[in-house]
Amino acid sequence: MPLHGVRILDLGRTFAAPICTQMLADLGAEVIKVERLGRGDEIRYYGPPFLKDEAGQDTPFSSYFISANRNKRSIAIDFTKTEGQQIILDLARTCHVCVENYKVGDLARYGLDYRGLSSVNPELIYCSITGFGQTGPYAARPATDSVFQAMSGLMSVTGEPDGDPQKVGLVITDLLAGLNAAIAIQAALRHIEVGQGAGQHIDISLLDVAVSTMSHRAVEYMMSGEIPLRMGTRTAGSAPAQIYRCKDGEINFQASAEPKFEALCALLNRKDLLADARFRTRAERVVNIDALQTELEFSLRSWTMRDLSEALIDAGIICSPVYTMDQALEDPQIQERKLAREVNTKYGPAPIVANPIRMSGTPIKRYDGPPDIGQHTDEILRTVLLYDDANISRLRSSGAI
Repeated sequence: MPLHGVRILDLGRTFAAPICTQMLADLGAEVIKVERLGRGDEIRYYGPPFLKDEAGQDTPFSSYFISANRNKRSIAIDFTKTEGQQIILDLARTCHVCVENYKVGDLARYGLDYRGLSSVNPELIYCSITGFGQTGPYAARPATDSVFQAMSGLMSVTGEPDGDPQKVGLVITDLLAGLNAAIAIQAALRHIEVGQGAGQHIDISLLDVAVSTMSHRAVEYMMSGEIPLRMGTRTAGSAPAQIYRCKDGEINFQASAEPKFEALCALLNRKDLLADARFRTRAERVVNIDALQTELEFSLRSWTMRDLSEALIDAGIICSPVYTMDQALEDPQIQERKLAREVNTKYGPAPIVANPIRMSGTPIKRYDGPPDIGQHTDEILRTVLLYDDANISRLRSSGAI
């Protein structure tokens, strides 16, 4: 595996940092997840739904937790205690990377910030994932995904033109922050590998990530001075290019280029639209997009989603049905790619979505289930830190583990 031999100290909780370390674990890194003694990572309890045990009772395995914590070992530590802090410092000495997503200043109170851990391991790559970054007037503020979707402008361009701003239907800024962090960590590892430097502090901000995700919409504003507006499912400068209602559902298609629009009109037996002055060119169709939608949906109302999809594909028109989650997972293309899988856990099999990366030389094959709270505590203390039984017993008596 590409990252075999890389050891990561995962001080992350909730979602952004665990997504980062899961990606690195999938690519072969050894990830040691540090959880709070007792209840562990709070995202274990973000539910329902929860994985059930044999008796049908909820376990501390929420869908969020399962989605971000495969291929890891868990050690449970009370790092508010001096003995717990020392365990983390000892682990840091053996690791190449540390990832955390506490509020700015929280870990510094325990000597577990970049300064503290790099003092025992100068080559450590320390990645902090926070809401607003390590600098700026908002640095110490707590926040969640919806805050960054709102502040970045993402909500302002999501939703129907005559409706309210809408939130993307999942914690998109956490996911993208985790993936950006994983990219940065691999770049920092490469920097050390080629002999150009030692460890460093990586500063990932969810707000930064959200603003950068605005991409061309932000550049549009910076170029033109015009504030981007909500467009629903429509595409700027193109028509027809959106979701349309049909007999039994909704379908998304793109037929804005002149040959594609001609093919669409032929398929629907609506060649009259080609002669209509409102729809003769792409530009005229964009100006008259509401009228075009009315005309097309009148013709689509007799088509089932499946028949229409097949006919559009045969006509060379880009399209896709609008699936619900169950329909998506039943699609033969998604099934062929084996994206829905199961992993084993202490409480039985758990469903996961597989890593989407496909590599011919180093394929991702490892899919170990997420760990129980502190499942590997003794194992890690013995095999990684070489603590003896007496030391482990003393730490347990002190309440550090």
